[in-house]
This record gives sequence, structure tokens and C-alpha cells, in this order.
Amino acid sequence: AYTNGEIDRIGRVAFEIAGKRQGRLCSVDKANVLDVSQLWRDRICTLAPNYPDVELSHLYVDNAAMQLVRAPKQFDTIVTGNLFGDILSDAAAMLTGSIGMLPSASLGESGPGVYEPVHGSAPDIAGQDKANPLAQVLSAAMMLRYGLDRPQAADRIEKAVMAVLDGGYRTGDIMAEGMKPVGCQQMSEVLLEALAG
Repeated sequence: AYTNGEIDRIGRVAFEIAGKRQGRLCSVDKANVLDVSQLWRDRICTLAPNYPDVELSHLYVDNAAMQLVRAPKQFDTIVTGNLFGDILSDAAAMLTGSIGMLPSASLGESGPGVYEPVHGSAPDIAGQDKANPLAQVLSAAMMLRYGLDRPQAADRIEKAVMAVLDGGYRTGDIMAEGMKPVGCQQMSEVLLEALAG
């Protein structure tokens, strides 16, 4: 159930994250149809004056889904309720080629939060050296950036991930022609080498 206090809590976290990024926050709702979405929009708008350095925009969820596929780089930070967030995060996974590439975080008003890959534990491939470890590693980078206020350490991890991908290394879920196929263990080893370099 969404209440003023719950929406405000989520909204404050979103504004603060947007402030640490490019300063743009898109609130996604369905305020033209759902009463709870109108409450959501009202509360997010009420918070906006407290964050003058963050540009706030609004999209209905159906348009947001289309825009995410059409022009994903227009977005910086998106805030929405759980239902729409589940849908949009799975759509966003395809922008990276795999759900195995997406870090995630459950953030509260205090404490560092909980950081984990979007894909969960993937029990269907457990012990087969097939998993893509990058989402877990990028979740650690998110923890460093947003939970522990260590942006330089987060940058180092993110740059190492990019170096590995630029080097052509790919687990099965993101494999493409001309790339170097590796399993979970070898991808981890290559990433450790990039971090040490």
C-alpha cells in the first residue's frame, strides 16, 4: 500500500540518487487512469522544490516503456512504484543484452541498502560455470557509490568491467560473433586482472 510517507521516502532516495548522477529524475506513473498514481505524482511534485538541482519530468508508464526502447539515453534516473519498476527493469535488461548485466539496489532512507543482481540466484545454471558475474560486480559498484559514498572505488570497478567488455570477453548470455567466449570463472579472472592493471 502506498501512503504519503512511503512515497515521500522513495521519492527522497530517488532525488538524492539523481543528484549524484546527471541531475535528471523521471517519475513514471499512470496518473491518467489510476488514483494511486495520481497520489504518487502529487507527492513527487511536492518533494521537487527541496531538490532545486534536480530536473523532474513525468511519463505515463506505457510511454516510458516505449521511450526506454526507442531512446534509452534520454533517461538518467527513473523513480516509479514496484509494479511499473518490475516491468521497466526487465525491458531495460534487453538494452544491455541480458538480465545478467543489470545490478540493482533496494535503498532506504538510512543504512547502505541491499545490493544484488536483478537476475537473482539463477538456480537453473548453478554449478555449470555459465553465469555472468558482471551484474553482481556492478551491484558492488552501486553499493560503493550510493551506500558507502566511495565514488572513486565504484568508478574503478565500472571502468574494469568496461575494459573487459571492450576486450571482447563474453559469457554465453551476451555472446556475439567475433567475441571471446568465457565462463563465469574466466570472466571473473579477466575482471580481476583489469582491476589490478
